[in-house]
Amino acid sequence: MKFDVIIIGAGSMGMAAGYFLAKSGKKTLLLDSFNPPHNKGSHHGETRIIRHAYAEGEEYVPFVLRAQELWTDLEQATGKQLFLQTGVLNVGEEGSDFTRNIISSAEKYSLPLDIMDSNEVHQRWPGITLPDDYIGCFEPASGILKSEECIQAYKELAESHGATILTNSRVQDISVLDDRVIIKTDEETFYSDALVVSAGSWSGELLSTMLDLDLPLTAVRKTFAWFDADENSYNHEQFPAFNFETPEGIYYGFPSTDGCGLKVGRHDGGDEINPDESMQEFGEVAGDKEDLRQFLNGYLPEIQQLKYGKICMYPMIPDEKFIIDLHPKYPNIAIAAGFSGHGFKFSSAVGQALSNLIISGKNDVDLSHFSLKRF
Repeated sequence: MKFDVIIIGAGSMGMAAGYFLAKSGKKTLLLDSFNPPHNKGSHHGETRIIRHAYAEGEEYVPFVLRAQELWTDLEQATGKQLFLQTGVLNVGEEGSDFTRNIISSAEKYSLPLDIMDSNEVHQRWPGITLPDDYIGCFEPASGILKSEECIQAYKELAESHGATILTNSRVQDISVLDDRVIIKTDEETFYSDALVVSAGSWSGELLSTMLDLDLPLTAVRKTFAWFDADENSYNHEQFPAFNFETPEGIYYGFPSTDGCGLKVGRHDGGDEINPDESMQEFGEVAGDKEDLRQFLNGYLPEIQQLKYGKICMYPMIPDEKFIIDLHPKYPNIAIAAGFSGHGFKFSSAVGQALSNLIISGKNDVDLSHFSLKRF
């Protein structure tokens, strides 16, 4: 069967790309080894933070602002509430690179940002306790995305524009002959003019074995959990999403939505895994619970009672920057990989960028920071 574009990996980035390509009139096929949204990817766990004043670097800001616009467009197109403007509280030591980058990116792009000392943070949110030398950088315009609902929304829109989505369909071989791409799964062979690779934690192996592109991509097991919380104080209308840089690690969290409790996870660390092997469930690895509890004891001491935890995978790359680029040998193949645990918020804009790269070879938001040339 012949298509204009085939997308391998219909998760966060791939599903968005499928929508934009199908909307542009391209006959589009999405292939996924599972049935997105699912619990095998980095989108698992119901919610993700979207923040604008970016601690990882100013170069991300125009891209995340485009993503925010596109999430609003998705809400309007589907009639679903996918974004909750809870605000995001970023906490770290005053003068650290983390807090300096947030403040400088907010200043450069005129983003709303409230800077508070530790006492002011505690007065506004009494459940938070900080060391005296910490500050809080509060982004009132940022908040939470309902990650799995976002993917479902893009899935429905992509199909409404004629995209074909084949789930539980694993790619076994890729061949590139002149301007034609041949994809073989267990059951069928497909042909296309162009290809998008957005296979998450499976991208590294797929690119190296089938497309002659070795990249330092790995998969890491990550955990997060929900804890009982006073709904009057920690609900999403009263309490912000948060991102804490501490000596013990970088932790993030979400207020309680629909009575689910306070959600907490750790961004850094984690064990490297083979994505094809079963991951140990939350609590089966030493430190899963204890690590989150030590963070809560130090900074959110009212939160104690664990409700339940979950696991997901981060597709990691050493510099933790993204890869969004065309294949160096094949200009009809676009790649999105290595999102390193902070990519979901961008996935709407990544999907649009992949569509633009396939159609015109360029994107209107600068992608040079995410180029393959750095390797």
